[in-house]
Amino acid sequence: QVQLQESGGGLAEAGGSLRLSCTASGRIFFGYTMGWFRQVPGKEREFVAAIKWNDSTFYAESVKGRFTISRNGAKNAIYLQMNDLKSGDTAVYYCGIDLSESGHYSSSGFYDYWGQGTQVTVSS
Repeated sequence: QVQLQESGGGLAEAGGSLRLSCTASGRIFFGYTMGWFRQVPGKEREFVAAIKWNDSTFYAESVKGRFTISRNGAKNAIYLQMNDLKSGDTAVYYCGIDLSESGHYSSSGFYDYWGQGTQVTVSS
């Protein structure tokens, strides 16, 4: 069993920045991938960024150059630094973990556990 806890959401102006954090607790070993997804009402959960246990990173095209995902292995934590925020970034952001290293880092169905989500609102 793994628990994920997100924090750091809130309200930002367009062009501003926010930093999200996600801490995992429980039985986590090598070979995992952690990722950030976002969801707005009426739409499917959308991939944002992911990081593997070896620090390989992956990004959705819509956030490349603006968002940075990073990891602190000692704390089982990942972070999402979001810069140059746009109104289209408004969503609930979820942290997930894939314990089997499926390789399908952008597909929410391959993640085993999720956090409760944190709201990010960008005002234009």
